[in-house]
Amino acid sequence: MSNLIYFIDLSLTDYRAALRVQYTLHARCRATGENVLVLTEHYPVVTLGYRRLREQLRLSAPELTEKGIALVEVERGGGVTYHGPGQLVVYPIFSSLLRPFGVRGFVGRLEEIMSRVSRSFGVAAVRRPGLPGVWVEERKLGAVGVAVRQRVSLHGCAVNVNLDLRPFDYIVPCGLPDKAVTSLENERGMSISMSEVRQQTRRNFAEVFAATMEEIPDEWCCLERATGAGALDYHQSPRAA
Repeated sequence: MSNLIYFIDLSLTDYRAALRVQYTLHARCRATGENVLVLTEHYPVVTLGYRRLREQLRLSAPELTEKGIALVEVERGGGVTYHGPGQLVVYPIFSSLLRPFGVRGFVGRLEEIMSRVSRSFGVAAVRRPGLPGVWVEERKLGAVGVAVRQRVSLHGCAVNVNLDLRPFDYIVPCGLPDKAVTSLENERGMSISMSEVRQQTRRNFAEVFAATMEEIPDEWCCLERATGAGALDYHQSPRAA
């Protein structure tokens, strides 16, 4: 069990629906010691970490709503961040594969995975001391923010692939007002295959954690495979003005 990672791909989901999936899996992994990797993209949402740093919002909640962007408070570490279509979000709900590394070592491995995935598409993203995530020079490409409850992880990391970067102007991303945000598409000047990014992400999780990957069995029928827009109707295309 310790060297096995189950995975599930939720496709495009409402953030709150995906959070319910995380909680369901977290309860299972606490009881069984299993490790589950959730891959998804989200409808537009701004999330606040546990410190609730609302000064990192450049728009109010009603103003975000007018733009079709939800605002959700969560228990992860880190500052304010944005999720939207075209960004791969990865939630490792890990039990036995978390414990040998501790939180700091676990976060380091998530950053290493994002760096490897980026390099596989010709983008040299690196870790920077004191600045969580991965970076291309002074531009942030991937973010990381985790929580650990009863020795099982929640939340995870996100890599900007083809998403519209303009909503990052509505916040102070991760509390860094002097840093820009970028994407694989922005760095390469071309659209990047999300399916290939997903494949590379699964491959690198297996390599970094020295594990094998298996899709979640069909009998795990209790999982909510939510793909609807939920609280906010997603009425903008990712490139809409």
